[in-house]
Amino acid sequence: MASEEEIRQAFREQIAGGQILGSPFTARLGKLMLEHLDRSTEVGRRILSWEGDPRTRGDLVPTRLAGALRALIIDGKDDRLKAAYPPNEVSDDVLWTAIASAFQTHEAFILERLNFAPQTNEVRRSSGLLAGFLTVADLFRRPLILSEFGASMGLNLNWDRYHHDLGGLLWGDLSSPVRLKPDWQGPAPPNIPITIADRAGCDLNPLDPNSPEDSLRLLSYIWADQADRVERTRAALQIAREHPVLVEKGDALAWLRDKRLKALVPGTIHVVYHSIAWQYLPPEARSAGEAIIAEAGNRATEAAPLARLQMEMDEDPNSAALSLQIWPTGETRELARIDPHGRWVKWKGWQA
Repeated sequence: MASEEEIRQAFREQIAGGQILGSPFTARLGKLMLEHLDRSTEVGRRILSWEGDPRTRGDLVPTRLAGALRALIIDGKDDRLKAAYPPNEVSDDVLWTAIASAFQTHEAFILERLNFAPQTNEVRRSSGLLAGFLTVADLFRRPLILSEFGASMGLNLNWDRYHHDLGGLLWGDLSSPVRLKPDWQGPAPPNIPITIADRAGCDLNPLDPNSPEDSLRLLSYIWADQADRVERTRAALQIAREHPVLVEKGDALAWLRDKRLKALVPGTIHVVYHSIAWQYLPPEARSAGEAIIAEAGNRATEAAPLARLQMEMDEDPNSAALSLQIWPTGETRELARIDPHGRWVKWKGWQA
């Protein structure tokens, strides 16, 4: 069972995350939980007796709780809580009273939602990933086969169906309702057309864009004071309904080893990619995943090359590293530093 200090640290991380990523309300929630959460309710007892790692790189307990509360509002189940949430402005006492009431009134719903790992599928990350795909296309000049690890609902498998402005480089579907324009620093990425020969993803618990319940679940994890993210995700959900992509349910490492990377296809470049997903694997699973990809890399040839594009957190809490490794050479470059929600990109490129 997690210690009281580990649980408190998880809420401190929620406060820091809200401050870094532009969500004062999320930071406020974390502070209120630190001040008031106790064992007087079943919800409080469950959280304060958490069996696993409650922190950001573990079970994300504060995000699970925030998502459960947000779902009550989106689904119209708690008007009192809705009146205390953005865009309304209330005192901390009024907000906490509404939350404490929800703990009692919707106890079963909140406890059930705490069982599920959060999924956000942040579509703004697609712009940074696109810059990586443009780099791959420029290096290899052949169609791409895409395999996304930890794909959630598959919204970031549809990156070519969004409209992107990468520092003035316009790319994608000009009529797309998803319009992405990160604050771009550095040179432009390669401007090159991309052909996608095949795309698929895998997730332990993939969400279905055609399911109202799954759509609610995805939207509930978006921070309550970031309406632009909600609108963008709703637009991406509509595109996902119109352009279905395959996201298989299962162990994504086994999926890579036994299906996607079993045979590399000559005349294409196979790109394995993931964004803010690898960190949630246990250390032994990360090691196994590295070995699976490295083994496929050893089989790569000039006719059938392999690439791995990853956007993952490292020692810098304020940004993620976008890195690219290609085979058969095995060369690796850090292409960019990216805001974890994709708000800005500091681009360096392959030649930097």
